[in-house]
Amino acid sequence: MTAPTVKRLPRRRGLQTTAAGALWFFGPLAGLVAVWAVAVSASGVPVRVFPQVADVLGALGDLWSSGDLFRHLGASLRRMGIGMALALVTALPFGIALGASRALSEFFSPLLRFSVALAGIAWIPIATLWFGYGDQAVIFIVWNAMFFALTYNAMLGVRQIPTQLLRAARSMGTSRLRMFWEVLLPGALPSIVTGLRVGLGYGWRGLVAAEIIASDAGLGYALFQAQKYFRTDVIIASMVIIGVLWLLMDRLLLAPLERRTVERWGMTGAGDS
Repeated sequence: MTAPTVKRLPRRRGLQTTAAGALWFFGPLAGLVAVWAVAVSASGVPVRVFPQVADVLGALGDLWSSGDLFRHLGASLRRMGIGMALALVTALPFGIALGASRALSEFFSPLLRFSVALAGIAWIPIATLWFGYGDQAVIFIVWNAMFFALTYNAMLGVRQIPTQLLRAARSMGTSRLRMFWEVLLPGALPSIVTGLRVGLGYGWRGLVAAEIIASDAGLGYALFQAQKYFRTDVIIASMVIIGVLWLLMDRLLLAPLERRTVERWGMTGAGDS
């Protein structure tokens, strides 16, 4: 009697799902590149106006061989990492504290919504006045762009924790420190991760804009320098790098983190504490 082969089906289905996901992920990008190549060839526009795909690939190769790619990329990622860490350390305790108090959350909610609209790019002129031109100004913009979105989502996450859970923890005499680490923070995690995903998008845009104005290295600075010398191939190459980095960060890190956090910590039902 032959052994059944049904056990192999889940693995095959998993591979098929992965392949389908990869096709949906890369398919639109490949289509865009094809349209780009055909449109530029058909129109015959000069490289100075808009480059062909081969010109951009050549510019990427030049950036790689000269070492400028690693210098600009390293500067941008370092500033982004520091700004994100500062935003997490400052925004999460503040947002959770606001969410734990109805009066504070109602008072600060309009201010946070107002600040989210102005966060990041709008602060660049003030940042350069306060910190001058350099890393400090750029890191401040990244922090500023992320802080308000993270604070607001942390506050909302705490407000969505069921009232019964909060009352049970309080009735057991839970200390404030344990309440923060064991009840409020885990309960707010799904909303916090969503805020991190949104905030990083704001922070990434703020980073590029700040580097154009207040820096001498970074992907934004590379864009600005290329514009001076009419190097549209380098401009598009820098834009491609920025877009691909954010796409990979969002799809490979943030989206799975958000999904797993919601699956593990997500709560149905909100309560008012």
